[in-house]
Amino acid sequence: MKKLLLTVTICGALMTAVSAQDPNFSQFFASPLTLNPALTGKFDGVYRVAGNYRNQWPTIYNAFTTYTASFDAGILKDRIPDYDQFGVGILGFADQAGDGVLKTNTIDLSVAYHKAIDEDGFHQIGLGFQGGFVSKRLDVSKVYFEDQLTTSGFTGSTLEQFPNDRVSVSYFDLNAGVFYNGSTNGYNNFYLGASMYHINRPRENFHDGPYFYLNPRVTFQGGGKIPVGQNNYLHFSANHSMQAKAHNTVIGGAYALNLNGDVDDPTNLYLGTWFRFGDAVIPYIGLEFGNFQIGATYDVNTSSLKPGSEMRGGAEISLIYIKKPTDPNAKKMNCPKF
Repeated sequence: MKKLLLTVTICGALMTAVSAQDPNFSQFFASPLTLNPALTGKFDGVYRVAGNYRNQWPTIYNAFTTYTASFDAGILKDRIPDYDQFGVGILGFADQAGDGVLKTNTIDLSVAYHKAIDEDGFHQIGLGFQGGFVSKRLDVSKVYFEDQLTTSGFTGSTLEQFPNDRVSVSYFDLNAGVFYNGSTNGYNNFYLGASMYHINRPRENFHDGPYFYLNPRVTFQGGGKIPVGQNNYLHFSANHSMQAKAHNTVIGGAYALNLNGDVDDPTNLYLGTWFRFGDAVIPYIGLEFGNFQIGATYDVNTSSLKPGSEMRGGAEISLIYIKKPTDPNAKKMNCPKF
């Protein structure tokens, strides 16, 4: 009982503190379809499968647990100009807050077109759209209300009326984004992007009373890679998002060490660190081999919440699989390397 009460109380406080901010990943660069719809199909390969898992503030009774899985691919490659890319994708997203008190499930479909703006395909600009169905469920059986508080604790009954123990709301959500990437020589790469989520401002209401309109989330991202030495690269990236009065800025980078010396099929070890301003230091380790890239981070909380979190902001794991073309003469796309 005490554990449940503490879970719900802290979860409510946290949700209020972040002003209903969307869940986000420290490895934003490894979750393309939640970062920018214009990243749909933005990779060099036949198709891409990506998955992410995050457990935020685990010492506070698993305050937030988030999962995603996505698939995207380039289509109509024989019918569009060389170095253009037409991408389609699907994204599944699940989030649990307060040890399962609030559950969110989303399914999104996205489409993007990337237009080459030079004859070598070194520079592209893309536009993407994403629309989906969102379902949220509140487990009322795990929630305590103010009128239940007595001198012995939350032992009274509530006057709040619900049709059943699980209250749900669902709606359509619309997102969009733009993205530019370029290169000066085919080896380096740099990119800039912007996206907006919840463009249509969906409304939410779990009970009688006024509706809450979900605030749009605006995100700006940028980064690049620079060759360092022989077959090694320095990757850097930054992401800034704004939603209502909540702001989230992450910046950092990683060094990619080529372990096998192969340029066309490298085995790369990534070591780096990102910083979330006012919140956490985020060490990163990754491994790229064959068609796979695996990444792991651990947020070391540095904010005023660290006494409760015990400096454990959360663990995160990412996995990306990109099917490479079997045709050695297939055109190679100049794409950002995250």
